[in-house]
Amino acid sequence: MRRTRLVTLTLSLAAALVATFAAAAPANAAATDRYIALGDSYASGVGADSYTAESGSCQRSTNAYSALYNANVKPASYRSVACSGATTADVINTQLSALSSTTTLVSVTVGGNDVGFSSIMTTCVLYGETDCIAAVQAAEDKVRGELPSKLAGVYNGIKGRSPSARVVVVGYPVFYQLGTICIGLSANSRAKINEGINLLDDVTKTAATAAGFKFADVRSIFVGHQLCSYGEKWLHALNYASLGISYHPTAAGQSGGFYPVFLSAAG
Repeated sequence: MRRTRLVTLTLSLAAALVATFAAAAPANAAATDRYIALGDSYASGVGADSYTAESGSCQRSTNAYSALYNANVKPASYRSVACSGATTADVINTQLSALSSTTTLVSVTVGGNDVGFSSIMTTCVLYGETDCIAAVQAAEDKVRGELPSKLAGVYNGIKGRSPSARVVVVGYPVFYQLGTICIGLSANSRAKINEGINLLDDVTKTAATAAGFKFADVRSIFVGHQLCSYGEKWLHALNYASLGISYHPTAAGQSGGFYPVFLSAAG
């Protein structure tokens, strides 16, 4: 009887040790990661303030999700080459060179500029509902017809340079909470803009999955923090004093929205 209990206790202790080491493994793996962040203004951290001097017009923020990962997880090395305004072509031509065969973790947010995020919002603000809906529809046509091959070009480039890396494709938040009292754009314009962003995210998710990458979907975590919501806003509304930050995540949006979703996906 005593021997049986001793065996049971020994096995239980061994199982506990295995579980402990298993739980610690991701942290140890993260500490040895060589991490490169790619992408556009949502990746660089436009709207989150605290921009690094070296980044210039790319506006890389120490509050961006990749920088928060670096500060909290402390990988072996980290570099962000994300840049405001970047398209898929920009990532391929100017950012992929930061990758190497020793890179073990890559994040990328890109695609919005390929379909004209900024110009769409300008149209919606200045020209009214009819033009807004038409602009979003034209962008949706581009998302369906052109974006999959452009994203595939980026993803194939990442795999070619860093074949062993874990790659996390981070999506975009939906801008508006619908069904609330909200000044500015019409309800139809807001609904159409949301529709376009959802399509962009869905197409990006499909492309990322096809490439064997993880997709970090930030849409649900932003619910309650969108424009026209009643909670703390994690997105800048139209800002005439600083147009470039309009419709971009605040520092709270990066830390409360993007960062935890990316952290979970990075593993």
